[in-house]
Amino acid sequence: MEIKIVRSSRKTVSIQINQDLSVVVRAPRWVSKRELDLIIKEKEPWIIAQVEKLSAKKAAYEANRPTPLTTLELNELADQALAVIPERVKYYAPIVGVSYGRITIRNQRTRWGSCSGKGNLNFNCLLMKTSPEIIDYVVVHELCHRKEMNHSAAFWKLVENVLPDYRERRKWLRDHGQELMALLGE
Repeated sequence: MEIKIVRSSRKTVSIQINQDLSVVVRAPRWVSKRELDLIIKEKEPWIIAQVEKLSAKKAAYEANRPTPLTTLELNELADQALAVIPERVKYYAPIVGVSYGRITIRNQRTRWGSCSGKGNLNFNCLLMKTSPEIIDYVVVHELCHRKEMNHSAAFWKLVENVLPDYRERRKWLRDHGQELMALLGE
C-alpha cells in the first residue's frame, strides 16, 4: 500500500482515505520519519479496514448505478414536466400570494429548482421521477422565494404555511435525490 505524506504547519497527524482509495498522511513538519512510520504501523489495521470498506462501497455503487437516461428519455421527461409543473405553479402562486415570470424546465445536476430575482422559475425535469407531493414541495419552495430570496426562518415559515408537512418532503428529496441525479450520468 502506497501512502503519501504531506507535511505542513499543522499541529496533529491525520490519516485520510480518498475516494480513489489513495492514503494520505498529513503531519506537522517537526514529526520525524521514524515517528510517522510508527504511527502508520500502529494504524495499519484501521487503514486497511477503511480502504476495504470504501472499496466495497464503491463496488456496490457501481453494481447498482442506474443506467443514465438517454437524450430521448430526458426530452420526454421535459415534455411531461412542461405539462405538469406550470399547472402546479398556477395552482400554488395565489396560495403563496406571488406572481412569477417564465417557467423553464432543465436537466440540472445539482438543483431541483431555482427562482431568479425577476421571478423566472426553473425546474429539473427529473422531478417527473418523483411523486406529486415532491413536485408540489419544489414548486412551493421556489414560489416562496418570490417573497424571501433566502432560506431564513421567515422563508421556511412561508413554506410551512402552505405545506405543513414540508419537512418530510424535503427529507425524502435529500435521502433520494442523489439516486435520481445519477440518472443524468457522469
